[in-house]
Amino acid sequence: MTTNLTRRHALLAGAAAPLVALAATPARAGAEMKGTTTPLFSRFKHGDFEVTTLLAGTRKVDEPQTMFGMNVSAEDFATVSDAAHIPANIAQFFITPTVVNTGSELVLFDTGLNAEGITAALAAAGYTPDQVDTVVITHMHGDHIGGLNSEAGDTFPNARYVTGSTEHNHWSAAGNEGFDGKVRPLNDKFTFLDDGGSVASGITAIAAHGHTPGHMGYMIESGGKGLVLIADTANHYVWSLAKPDWEVKFDMDKVAAAQTRRKMLGMIAADRLPFIGYHMPFPATGFVEADGDGFRYVPSSYQLMLG
Repeated sequence: MTTNLTRRHALLAGAAAPLVALAATPARAGAEMKGTTTPLFSRFKHGDFEVTTLLAGTRKVDEPQTMFGMNVSAEDFATVSDAAHIPANIAQFFITPTVVNTGSELVLFDTGLNAEGITAALAAAGYTPDQVDTVVITHMHGDHIGGLNSEAGDTFPNARYVTGSTEHNHWSAAGNEGFDGKVRPLNDKFTFLDDGGSVASGITAIAAHGHTPGHMGYMIESGGKGLVLIADTANHYVWSLAKPDWEVKFDMDKVAAAQTRRKMLGMIAADRLPFIGYHMPFPATGFVEADGDGFRYVPSSYQLMLG
């Protein structure tokens, strides 16, 4: 008996042979699972400046509506979350201090929860704490002042410190354990500013009160380019940007905080400026677009890398 074997049949038979061999080979799962990872820093040019965002900590939080959207129903919270493809029952939060190298000064904005976190992130980015010339504290919550010192002493031995005068005055009189342990010992090294005050050439304070009484954002300008560091003006890329009037647990004056969100996000959107948000998804950089009664977060891709 003869068999008619066409060229097509021969090619198909040859292609199938490796699959047969593969199926006969036992699987070898010799590599262990590595777990999820996130880089500790991201760096880009901004005019003549160099800007580095640092991941000083991250954590999962259950039941995020206990912190965001406290003035809306669980159904509304779930609907908005689902539309953004995020779960309503758990969230990932990021803590992102920022380093600005002006060419003559290394300026660090906020210090994370503890000295270990900020020094590890700085080391990953190629810096040592003694290289920091200026530490700017946007406000006095624990996840911003926690890295100022430890049992080993001051984390940034050569730095001067800058914060808003209204913010410092409030916490000085508040009997707050975090402030008393982290900030008060450094009082002699602090200078204070108000809205429009200058940290260094090209770095200007923007009053963003509400989250705390003297909370500050900062405009960073170099080479004709602007960048806004919003600190905790908006703490989530959906629940604070899309819904700026949703109440946030940690906003001390919730009405003022919502007004500040609308004002600052509106300015960023209108001027098409990039921004850095302390709790945005790392690397915490992006843009804002007006969207209905709120705003839409546009994460940066490669725009900032173009210098």
